[in-house]
Amino acid sequence: MIQFLLNDRLQQETTLPPDTTVLQYLRRDAGRCGTKEGCASGDCGACTVVIAEPQGDTLRYTPINACLTFISALQGKQLITVEDLKHQGQLHSVQQAMVDNHASQCGFCTPGFVMSLFALQKDAALQQDMASQKETAAQRNHSAIKNGVNREQVLHALSGNLCRCTGYRPIVDAALSACEFSDEDQFDRAETVTLQRLQAIAPQSLLHENQNTLHHDELGFIPTTLKQLADLYLANPEAKLVAGGTDLALEVTQRHRRLPQLIAISHIPQLKNIEITDQALIIGAAATLSSCMPLLEREFADFGALLERFASQQIRNQGTFGGNIANGSPIGDGGPVLLALGASLVLRRGADQRTLPLEQFYLGYRQTALQAGEFIEQIIIPRVAEESTRILKVYKVSKRLDDDISAVCGAFHIEVTDGVVTHVSIAFGGMAAIAKRASHCETQLLGQPWQASSVERACLALETDYQPISDFRASREYRMQVAKNLLRRCLIETTSKETMMRVTQYV
Repeated sequence: MIQFLLNDRLQQETTLPPDTTVLQYLRRDAGRCGTKEGCASGDCGACTVVIAEPQGDTLRYTPINACLTFISALQGKQLITVEDLKHQGQLHSVQQAMVDNHASQCGFCTPGFVMSLFALQKDAALQQDMASQKETAAQRNHSAIKNGVNREQVLHALSGNLCRCTGYRPIVDAALSACEFSDEDQFDRAETVTLQRLQAIAPQSLLHENQNTLHHDELGFIPTTLKQLADLYLANPEAKLVAGGTDLALEVTQRHRRLPQLIAISHIPQLKNIEITDQALIIGAAATLSSCMPLLEREFADFGALLERFASQQIRNQGTFGGNIANGSPIGDGGPVLLALGASLVLRRGADQRTLPLEQFYLGYRQTALQAGEFIEQIIIPRVAEESTRILKVYKVSKRLDDDISAVCGAFHIEVTDGVVTHVSIAFGGMAAIAKRASHCETQLLGQPWQASSVERACLALETDYQPISDFRASREYRMQVAKNLLRRCLIETTSKETMMRVTQYV
């Protein structure tokens, strides 16, 4: 059984197949057709809904793609759709802003935009409230009325919503208007009661989400502790683990396959922990990409910048590093960076744990070193000592800037001492059947002067490291040329103007 609030109504679902997506549930079971299916792959944002969940003594509002979210993700949360915004005959302020700015055209994508704007408005108000706590009373009075976001924040929030009528300007205007002044709405007024209701249902441990009498082989599990997960997965190794589900759900929505046995791991607090020690960053396998971003931005600026382009905000709000690694995709953006940083994985099978360097985890195309019943518990990223001069440069090349998959993703972790390369770790995605280190390229650089001639020899070595393929994203020749040029770019960005002048002849 799954319990959640559909707006303000408690839902208790006992017969849903575990691979039911939130979008399927809304349109087929709840009769809510305002949420649209545009692409069924998390690319267009037409299916965007908002989930509210407790964060301290307030609610955090998160936009997600309903088409890629399995129903188990709703346990203990509030689901808000476009139908819930209008209240007592009055449009919500974000809806009214869309009307006032003529921001709805064919209208198909409009519900998704409205829900993204709703989440943006709530987040802007929350951030302003936090800032106002540090201000004087007079300043707070002003802050409570005027929130405001800038154009960059709006574009970031809407990067996962596509308008096929190409009418982004009025939508951006609507966002700026809706977030400049936000009156208290029905969700604000009900916040205390909603918090209490969610807190009453969230702690429950639900080992069997579904026991459908018509399909006895359909079982869904929602463990709430690591031990429960370890025991369940050991007993049911054929089941699929689902954290964010942003990749796994494509099996249902794109390939039309059934996933009759699922184990949802996103309700286990230990798997969502993010820790920092003197030696390492420790990320739980179910920690979302969005929750990891602030820490990674502080530790590795380029890693944080990459995450800004990692799919869309809706995907980052659900997707996890654990899932990005475990699916073994050669074009997952996390793999190359984590390889370059020397990350390792803590794997668990039953009560047994082992630590494995990420470099040894990938065995072949979508093949990993995971044993039956074994799962990723943590990702460990070594920290760079404060006195170190190591740099991390990360580059993503894709057909469009936002909400796209890489043709090539390159990560360069390099230290240069007195002009000589004393540490080098380079990894690429999109260049082979797995994300992998460029070992021959590294050999050509280590111990050599960090200059154009060394880089050119290393570029030639890339042809030994990789034999990329051609597909609809890029040709093999393009991929190889891009990989070489990214190495040259790394040199340009990390050296003096004189070296930059010399190396431009190769780029």
